Amino acid sequence: MFPDSSNPLSVEAALDPELTRWMWLVKWLLAIPHYFALILLQAAFVPVTVIAFFAILITGRYPRPLFDFNVGVIRWSTRVSYYSSVVLGTDSYPPFTLKDVPGYPIRVHVTYPERLSRGLVLVKWLLVVPQLLVITLLVTSGWTAYRYLADYSPFSSGLIGVLSLIAVVILMCTGTYPRGLFDLLMGLLRWMLRVFVYAALMTDEYPPFRLDMGGSEPAAGRLEPAPAG
Repeated sequence: MFPDSSNPLSVEAALDPELTRWMWLVKWLLAIPHYFALILLQAAFVPVTVIAFFAILITGRYPRPLFDFNVGVIRWSTRVSYYSSVVLGTDSYPPFTLKDVPGYPIRVHVTYPERLSRGLVLVKWLLVVPQLLVITLLVTSGWTAYRYLADYSPFSSGLIGVLSLIAVVILMCTGTYPRGLFDLLMGLLRWMLRVFVYAALMTDEYPPFRLDMGGSEPAAGRLEPAPAG
């Protein structure tokens, strides 16, 4: 059972306590097979969202199979990013699946909305602009919130990329990943995903202007680190 959350999007992450000092240098290379799969999945994400737009406009409902597919794409992309470019908080290789994997160090859940506003679906792209302005200040590029799922570089752009790089350089020098940087990076990642899920029409709940730092959602239990091996 995924921990309860006050937000439709829940992100739970555990920092791997046995991160190697050097493996982050090659994770982007090891993740290449995932990149090929994600190119296809993310290409499908856009038309699926367009179909969902018309379904919501006509019926007020997001078709459940389409919703589950898009949530799966977000899960898969987040696992790969967490492993290879954003946070780099685990050495556990991400699984090739759209499903939730309880044993993996980062998990994403989006609560299915039984009903969605037919009118709101027309203006979400406009309502999300203030969020993008804030993200522009925090992450350099507000467009990151939209292109997040297509980021295949060894490090993301902007502040989140710089902080990720600083964290793993400290790891390489000291053998310890700085917990404060992990908490901050998770807050930035969580904020971007909330904005993305709203813009992708998957919820009517407007994302809060709030940086919820740390591996766990507010008032939610923490995940235990994945077993070694």
